[in-house]
Amino acid sequence: MTPVAPAQEAPPSPPLAPSAIAASPRRLPVAPDDPALKRDTTIDFLKGVIRDSGPGFAQFAITNACNAACAFCGFSVDKLPKSQYVYVTLEDAKASIDIFYKQGVRYLVLVGGEPLMHRDIYAMITHAKERGMQAIICTNAGLFTHKTVDALIDAGLSSCIMSIDAATATGHETNRRLPGVCEKIKLANRRFHDRGVQTTASVTLSRLVTQDLSGLPAFLKKIGFKSVTFSYPLKKLGSSYLSFSDSGLVDFEKEELLHVFEELKKIRRKIHVVNPSVSVEEMKRFVKGEKQRFECFGGSKYFYLDWNLMLYRCHFWETPMCSIWEFDGSQKVRDGCTRCMIDCYRDPSVLQHFGVKIADAAAALKRGRVVEAAKAILNSENLESMRAVVEGLSWIGNV
Repeated sequence: MTPVAPAQEAPPSPPLAPSAIAASPRRLPVAPDDPALKRDTTIDFLKGVIRDSGPGFAQFAITNACNAACAFCGFSVDKLPKSQYVYVTLEDAKASIDIFYKQGVRYLVLVGGEPLMHRDIYAMITHAKERGMQAIICTNAGLFTHKTVDALIDAGLSSCIMSIDAATATGHETNRRLPGVCEKIKLANRRFHDRGVQTTASVTLSRLVTQDLSGLPAFLKKIGFKSVTFSYPLKKLGSSYLSFSDSGLVDFEKEELLHVFEELKKIRRKIHVVNPSVSVEEMKRFVKGEKQRFECFGGSKYFYLDWNLMLYRCHFWETPMCSIWEFDGSQKVRDGCTRCMIDCYRDPSVLQHFGVKIADAAAALKRGRVVEAAKAILNSENLESMRAVVEGLSWIGNV
């Protein structure tokens, strides 16, 4: 059997030196009354689709601190010393959110580490909401209480994604070293659903869960989930993000991973799977080393901002685009990248493919290039992209 390997292996990124941060002095490029911060109307949204393919998203790691000990993650309390913990200040977070909004980002995903370890997360969510963004968090739920959940909802949280590692409470809690967390998740799901906030289980495809994939849907439903998104196994990332490991838990042979992807078809019959079927087929091509059909829009529509306020095109990319204070849109890049199989960038790229092609066609027509516009509209992947949107419409509409 052949081991799975990225099409282009990213070298490990050295820690960012203090001098590198100092080279981009802090400044506030967006004034509070800047017209670019005006909330979108429906007309603005439709114009945005034609102009630049619609809203983008940013994953903002507001801290690298974490309270869990996952065996397949570099944020683990066993791997990252507390002396290296960094927390973005609230002032810098608000300014960063404003910059993202000005650059067309309308979905803000607050991540860590564990984002709930940041005391100002509620204020960040409120600020994003006030700017007209949909605020989402990815959490291990270990710090959930009734008070915490209500505070998140009151702050304006749009959607909550919670990590699950196994098809049993024992398997999950042992890996996370968070005893009782599944009961916390069950109670949180009930409270979120009662108040109209969508929740989703985020399951890393590790050996902890692949040994009993058929039992996963029943377990997820038991603790209150109606949908699940699968994270593809990551053994190496080039950026500052630490959610990867060379653990044997995520070390699959090619044939094994292809089999797991096939098994996801059976899961869809039992619970809603957020990963589009079209995207999973694309990932199978990636694993086989075949030509990809859908380019990734990381760096043009989607971004990753770390706790040092350095902006990357995605988690995989080894060099930052710039500091957030320098981000004015000129750094955006679209080069047909298909280097990795990170679901949170590859999946939305499939969903937004048709929207991007509409914008491409509009731009071509504006330049008088009719044939180029026709090619964009008649792109063979557009129908597949629309099919993916229809497949996930119930979930997308509730984010």
